[in-house]
Amino acid sequence: MPVQAINDNYQGEVLDAKANFAGNVIIYFGWDEHLMFCAPKAFPLPPQMTFADVISQIMPEAFGQHPEFNEIDWSQAQWQLDRRPISPKPEQTLAELGADHKSCFRLRTPGLTGYKGMGI
Repeated sequence: MPVQAINDNYQGEVLDAKANFAGNVIIYFGWDEHLMFCAPKAFPLPPQMTFADVISQIMPEAFGQHPEFNEIDWSQAQWQLDRRPISPKPEQTLAELGADHKSCFRLRTPGLTGYKGMGI
């Protein structure tokens, strides 16, 4: 839904602009069928971070408290980046995968459907 300012000449400072993150970019991560997390989680990350580092450092921080997290078979994980399917390789960087400021990765884990199969 677009936002419309009350005043026609409204000029606001964009506080989450890419230039404000010292070379990092904001990247969102969401886990489908696991709505214990109601929205993707945001992290300021260097574009040179490898996907292997995302899996080992960011995903446990984002989703490690979920009861199914330790059951993830990362070799079977299905990924989307900004609504398009991708097959990331561990050595690829976020930039090489096409991620930029405010990009969103979605994770789907076949066989895991949330707490007690309820999508939670």
